[in-house]
Amino acid sequence: MTKPVIGFIGLGLMGGNMVENLQKRGFELVVMDLNQDAVDAVLKRGNAKQAATPKELAEASDIVMLCLTTSEVVEKIVYGDEGILAGIKKDAVLIDFGTSIPASTRKIGADLTAKGAGMIDAPLGRTPAHAKDGLLNIMAAGDKATFDRVKPVLDQQGENVFYLGALGAGHVTKLINNFMGMTTVCTMSQAFAVADRAGVDRAQLFEIMSTGPSNSPFMAFCKNYAVDGVSDLGFSINNANKDLGYFLKMAEDMGTRAEIAEGTSQNLKAAVDAGLGEGNVPEIFDYYMKLAR
Repeated sequence: MTKPVIGFIGLGLMGGNMVENLQKRGFELVVMDLNQDAVDAVLKRGNAKQAATPKELAEASDIVMLCLTTSEVVEKIVYGDEGILAGIKKDAVLIDFGTSIPASTRKIGADLTAKGAGMIDAPLGRTPAHAKDGLLNIMAAGDKATFDRVKPVLDQQGENVFYLGALGAGHVTKLINNFMGMTTVCTMSQAFAVADRAGVDRAQLFEIMSTGPSNSPFMAFCKNYAVDGVSDLGFSINNANKDLGYFLKMAEDMGTRAEIAEGTSQNLKAAVDAGLGEGNVPEIFDYYMKLAR
């Protein structure tokens, strides 16, 4: 597909930067967001218009892109009376860049297929800064022919575009990735708190551990907060809590159990209940410090 009209719903920090990147690359945009200031910023850059409803946006778009917070929000946008499903064009493609429950993704995909449209789940890795420069990691899945049609556009948004197979595999992979990452953050943050309780210097603990096989970028993010007081991993405890809940739901849907994820989820929920949900994930260290006292 060459220069399709792109409808984009969800102009938060990540989505807004993705749209700015697409505009810089000459794409025509139709956008929606609850934040009118975010919409106005897109319109000001030109070659874009605002839709009043998801249906109107879908009717005007060759590719509809979503960068939304939850599966519940995605389903509302798709299935509402004025939703995407009511307006999607034959041969159009819906791309969900958010982190969603795979079973929900597959249900939406089947309903889109019945309307003659396609779907790709394409959750993201890296940061909003990478989004602005078209350097995201994109974990895409769905019908291969549909993926091949939209890949030229995905290549404008991602430095690394991975094809993972059948619809839902992208969201499965993202949930596994976030389970692993958030468990590492919780583990290292609690290690710092226990070290503090035991009288071991946190900086020295990091120096020792980072010279061994435990070292990772997530460990460094934890050190930046627990040792240096710098909170520089732009992913909230609220979002991590949501994603671990989705991971557990995915495991349940598969008829299995993920006990380590249950522990991580319980810790994240406790941090949210303690009022820390808006903080970046390494700030869960503050919750562990209260426990260690």
